[in-house]
Amino acid sequence: MKKIMYSALLCCALLSCKNSEENKEEETVKTEEAETSNKDMAYASFGEEITAEGALDAATIAERYESLKPGDTISTSFVSTVNSVCKMKGCWMNLEIPGDEDVSVKFKDYGFFVPKDIEGKEVVVEGKAFLKEVSVEDQKHFAEDAGKSEEEIAAITEPKQELAFLANGVLLKQ
Repeated sequence: MKKIMYSALLCCALLSCKNSEENKEEETVKTEEAETSNKDMAYASFGEEITAEGALDAATIAERYESLKPGDTISTSFVSTVNSVCKMKGCWMNLEIPGDEDVSVKFKDYGFFVPKDIEGKEVVVEGKAFLKEVSVEDQKHFAEDAGKSEEEIAAITEPKQELAFLANGVLLKQ
């Protein structure tokens, strides 16, 4: 009787180990397939899952902004360099494009933030591009968040139209 119980216990242990090894092998294969198929492995992702594939370059998005009129919106993605980011929470960033203006990026539904130390880093953003009028009050708030001096903040006296972008996802190049 002891031999039968011992044999049954040994069989169960061996089957359990074999299933565990098969699960590990299956997980390894799935992980390798995901790494091979995911072209964005060199990016940290924030917000919705997006891809860098098909993203416009900064010069092309600058041309698209030139053709926009107030009220127009385009769904797109583009690659650019971060010029500034909110130092309080990482709740906005300004991206470089050719020309005199940066693109002001906010995050959909205030639902995610980016790291506060990413100036000079490359990002891919996906969402909606549009033109926006920014009040004096908002400009001063953003200048304060960016760590601007009191003199720079006091110099803001008129509303301005800016290049805006509402991002549903961001990829930060590592």
